[in-house]
Amino acid sequence: MPHRKHGACTTILVGKGATLDGSTMIARNGDSYDVLVPKKVVVHPHQLLDHEDTCVSPNNRFTISLPKERYRYTAIPDREERYLTFEDAGINEKNVGMSATESIYANPRVLGYDPLVENGIAEDCMVTVVLPYIDSARDGVRRLGEIVEKYGAAESNGVLFSDKDEVWYMEIATGHLWAAQRIPDDSYAVVANQMAIQEIDPDDKDRFMLAPDLIDFIDRHHLNAGPEGINFRQIFGTRTVQDRHYNTPRVWYGQKVLNPELEQDPMSDQLPFIRKASRRIGVEDISYILSSHYQETPYDPLGSGSEADRTRFRAISLNRTQDSHILQIRPKRSDALAGIQWIQLAGTFAPYVPFYTNITSVPENYAVTPMKLSLDSAYWLYKTIPVIVEPHYQAFYKEVMDYKDQLHSFFLGQIEKTDQKAAEPERTDVPELLTKATALCAETALDRTRALLQKLTMDAMSLSKLTFRMDKNL
Repeated sequence: MPHRKHGACTTILVGKGATLDGSTMIARNGDSYDVLVPKKVVVHPHQLLDHEDTCVSPNNRFTISLPKERYRYTAIPDREERYLTFEDAGINEKNVGMSATESIYANPRVLGYDPLVENGIAEDCMVTVVLPYIDSARDGVRRLGEIVEKYGAAESNGVLFSDKDEVWYMEIATGHLWAAQRIPDDSYAVVANQMAIQEIDPDDKDRFMLAPDLIDFIDRHHLNAGPEGINFRQIFGTRTVQDRHYNTPRVWYGQKVLNPELEQDPMSDQLPFIRKASRRIGVEDISYILSSHYQETPYDPLGSGSEADRTRFRAISLNRTQDSHILQIRPKRSDALAGIQWIQLAGTFAPYVPFYTNITSVPENYAVTPMKLSLDSAYWLYKTIPVIVEPHYQAFYKEVMDYKDQLHSFFLGQIEKTDQKAAEPERTDVPELLTKATALCAETALDRTRALLQKLTMDAMSLSKLTFRMDKNL
């Protein structure tokens, strides 16, 4: 079976000291090479099996034995009848978040010395074989690193990990080599399909984790062209025309939103990996960036720039964005309440709906996704919005933004009420309470989306180009 890969994504990571409320946040758009790859939402219960299980990838036959005990975790897999693949992202019962993966690319020189492994681990099963078995973000890096070293990697990928205190970004560069950097508490990072990690310090164990053979590999093959230090991006990454049109502009726009005072070139090879924002960052900032398409610049494909500018760069949110997620792990909350996974299905014009991760079940409209269009399905309902909006973007844009903003306000109010109820003394039904609150948010979003689509469809009927007026009586 040929290996199937989901394709290009955009990533944002934020340390706890850079957010409004001290949350750690990791986020990513799950893009595909295809326009339609139906997604669903699941919560896997805690399991203690009688024996070790075996995971076999249906895509490239990667095979690994798994421990008997599995923590509860959420995920956003492809809609498949036979198996769960491409689980994308989730938070486990230890409040550890993971998102996999950000597709990245190594240069031919390093791949010549350590090629990718055809049946090594790939993004289709990374969440499945890592997230249920880890107790911290560092533990996630460690477990995935050991798997890459032992079995090899089928792809170059960036992987995100978080817990209440730390945020880590890991890059799997070649068949067996990787590096990971802790995002400073007061900083953020935006990544877009390129090697992003820059200077690494092998002796700084607090900030970096590395494959054991990484430094020896660099020295043995004379790979470090810099005058001093070890720049992971320069050694392992690429600097191509595609990077400057497909990748770096997305990093530029994310940094432009969070640091509007900066003047940078969207095609620069020198955009930094780590930045300190000019303000504290909220869920709203991340959702704006991940839903964006270069608004208020000449490069917006839906804007009024020239044809050349509107098609110059690859936008962040696309019609082939299948899901987007923000994994928020909140401070000053009990472990039962800390994790919220904000989920946007189908991209751009859809809302980010909050899912508490300590839940017992997922609303049916999110859990069941048919392979063909059905307006009873969350994925398909949200997927229809751009079909109506894009042809009449200027006419409908404000109404869609108002719909998203009003829903977000509703969600924040419901989260506050639910947190207060769940914190009541001697409360014993917290998972059930959180499940009901999540279902209310999800169903409210779907009801308002149906109402929006009904109105926009009726309004669009008067905007047809197949009309002609010559005489008011005709």
